[in-house]
Amino acid sequence: MLFALVSKKLNMRLFLFIGIVFGASLTLHAQEVEWMALEEALAAQKKKPKKIIMDVYTTWCGPCKMMDKFTFANPDVARYINENFYPVKFNGEGNDTIKYKGNKYRNPYYDPKKANTRNSPHLFAYSLGVKAYPSLVYFDESGDVIQAIPGYLEPNELELFLKLINTDDYKKITTAEAWEEYQENFEPQFKTE
Repeated sequence: MLFALVSKKLNMRLFLFIGIVFGASLTLHAQEVEWMALEEALAAQKKKPKKIIMDVYTTWCGPCKMMDKFTFANPDVARYINENFYPVKFNGEGNDTIKYKGNKYRNPYYDPKKANTRNSPHLFAYSLGVKAYPSLVYFDESGDVIQAIPGYLEPNELELFLKLINTDDYKKITTAEAWEEYQENFEPQFKTE
């Protein structure tokens, strides 16, 4: 009888533990950026217009990996991006063929032996003006490039650009003074650890 009672309590604890772990994994999954290919994002724009944010990275780039681990993994960042943008991942030194605005872009000098080290730049990254990794490239609702922003950004630094682009406030900023004022008046709301 005692064994059955102890066994029942252990089974209940195990059941609760599994439920908590499963629930936590669903929560974590729900807070990930839902990356897609550029072609998917451009097709999605035709059905439901939203801006695109493209993370241009490379496999060897340390700051790119930090953006994934610390910035894009931030629940507020992931939620905001998923709700307001079509998020795209693009390897700036990869071998994908990109179709954009009636053109095909390739990496003609891609070397598969260098897949995890520095490789030649993809012609699409070059056409976007990407000169550093990571770079975030923003596209408007029609798929036209708004701006490429190079460098590692922490969650609150990225928040400033996400909200600047999403609200179209970037169209109002035409001078260095206006940009300084925007930054000074911006109040970050994303939680950071």
